[in-house]
Formats: sequence, structure tokens, C-alpha cells
Amino acid sequence: MRPNKEDVIQQLITHIGKFCAIAPGRSGLIAPFFEHRVYKKKQLLLEEGQRCFEKFFIIKGCVNIYYLKQNGVEQTIDFAMENWWISDFMAFSNGSPAQFSIRAIEATEALCISADSQRALLSKVPEMNEYFHLVFQKAYAASQVRMKLINELPKEELYRDFQEKFPAFIQRVPQYLLASFLGFTPEYLSEIRKKYIS
Repeated sequence: MRPNKEDVIQQLITHIGKFCAIAPGRSGLIAPFFEHRVYKKKQLLLEEGQRCFEKFFIIKGCVNIYYLKQNGVEQTIDFAMENWWISDFMAFSNGSPAQFSIRAIEATEALCISADSQRALLSKVPEMNEYFHLVFQKAYAASQVRMKLINELPKEELYRDFQEKFPAFIQRVPQYLLASFLGFTPEYLSEIRKKYIS
């Protein structure tokens, strides 16, 4: 049974509450600014080259964000699962063509908000400024740490670190996408995983 929008919005409001306080009476103002969508496995949420006007809060499922290299090979740069935000944030900010595609790895539900709706939301519920600031500050910090680890750690240690911090991704993300994200060949990742599969 497909959940109704009120249940889905409550998941977002719970997440907001982990970062900032919004009075219960004001939390009801948030729902109209979001659209609830369901995506099939392998369906695109965003395609490279499209103008990007939305960002996505993942309610259920898992997606990857990637671009096509000059040789035509997909390069995954990140994943998102439940309670994570994802978009081509540069393109979202200025409505420019996306440099990345976002694809559902699993059947996925998301709350989508357009740039125009976000501006209106921030005007009506100013507390959301703090929420978005803290969420994306945390995400940017994680990205910085990831870049350091990719450049500093030997490949096996990089995999082990990822496995310890994000075990859910190891279980849910196809091996070839995980290899792309970590900068490995699928064959090399397979060899490493054999050593660490319990």
C-alpha cells in the first residue's frame, strides 16, 4: 500500500527535528511545498543535460548520482538512501543544465522541492534556513573527508573504512556501482570483498 503524503511528510519533519526546532503548529506549513513521487528501479530522477529545478529527499530506496566520462563510462560520485538529500546542487542553485544524472538503484520514494518552492518555503518557515544550512554543512564536511580518504588510504583500507561507516550501502548497492564510486575496477573490488565477507 502506497503511503499517503501526510505520513511521508512526517518522516521529513522528524528529520528536520534532529537539526532544528520548528513549533508543532508551524510544521504543518511545510507539506504544500513538496511533491511526493515514486520511481521504479533504474528510473531517472534527473538526466544529465536537463535543466535542474529540484532537489530530492529520499523517503525510501536508494539512488546514485553519476556522470558520463569522455570514454562513455559512468562515474558514480555519490549515493543517497533514506533521509538523505540529493540533487545536482550547482544546477539547482541557478537552474542550469545538470552535469550529473540521478538514477534509482531500487524502487524509490522521494519528496521533491523546486527552487521556487524552496524560496517560498524559506520565506514562510524561516527555521528551514537553519535546517538546510546544517544538513548541507554536514554533507559537505563528509565529502571533504571522503576526498582525503580516497587520496590517502590504500585501496583495501578505503573499502574497509567504507564498509564500517556505511554497511547498508555494501548490502544494497550493486558491486559495479560501488567500484565506480571507490575508484576500483569491479574485478578488484570483488577480490577485496572476498577477504572481508564474513
